[in-house]
Amino acid sequence: MKASPVRILAIAGSLRRGSHSRALVELAASLLEHAELQPYDGLATIPPFNEDDEEAAPATVLAFRAAIGAADALVIVTPEYNGSIPGQLKNALDWASRPYGLAEIVGKPVAMVSSSPSSFGGTWALADLRRVLERSGAVPLEDALSVGHVHQEGSSATVRSRLSELLTALIAASSEVLEAA
Repeated sequence: MKASPVRILAIAGSLRRGSHSRALVELAASLLEHAELQPYDGLATIPPFNEDDEEAAPATVLAFRAAIGAADALVIVTPEYNGSIPGQLKNALDWASRPYGLAEIVGKPVAMVSSSPSSFGGTWALADLRRVLERSGAVPLEDALSVGHVHQEGSSATVRSRLSELLTALIAASSEVLEAA
């Protein structure tokens, strides 16, 4: 019996349609052969996290959580805004982390990618994203990809190769989780 392909949910941390984050998600999708990548496009619809609304979470939050639950792994591609991750991405991850300890994101392997027009490539955003994911119970891969000068290098052979390696590691990590289940 042939195993089902790994299902990866891709979240672009930028809300801008023509963003470098979205372009990197599209690049990731083009590199996959033995996995399915589903871009998540509802980030802008997720309301601000409010613990008062946690018991009766809005439909957009429930849909986001369901998308995470249906995925075997996540890839999050984020720009760096003011030295950190965008507020809307942090907000969505706050919703995804609930209920604490039982959320769909718990135990989920995550590949992290950051980008910036600067030479640093969003390394501060990666550090903050890792911290948020770990506190949420997700399992970020040890390796991550930081794309500096993204406006020039975003689809270079080097970025394509490193992104392909990261996706291969994500597929392997998700397969280990599936086998252990």
